[in-house]
Amino acid sequence: MSSETTVECPMNALLRILMGPWTSYILWTLRQQGPQRFGVLKRLIPGISSRVLTERLRMLGDAGVVHREPLMTIPPQVTYSLTQRGAELSPVLDALDALARKWSEEDVRAGRAFAQPASAGPEKTTVLATAA
Repeated sequence: MSSETTVECPMNALLRILMGPWTSYILWTLRQQGPQRFGVLKRLIPGISSRVLTERLRMLGDAGVVHREPLMTIPPQVTYSLTQRGAELSPVLDALDALARKWSEEDVRAGRAFAQPASAGPEKTTVLATAA
């Protein structure tokens, strides 16, 4: 019997990190606003639930993209920031921002709504088009 080794495509692994719900919005916000405490980050991302924000931050932390800095105060405070790995995503986020703005302008000129999946709310799809 031969032993098979499953090798995951590096691009697939990266895209699974970036394409999770709210992930690009969180990354964009941390990139634009710098390190943020949880409550402030939640306010900067309208419509995200505490549960989803917690899950996404945990996943991004596990991937080495976001750093979690707890302060032992009463009440406890936690600040989130991009790691070096997270900062390396800047050109990708910038390229997505430019493309989102271009497509949005084209759609406005063509008289159609900016293309978005039926399940996505406007707060998810306008982040790159409105941030900066």
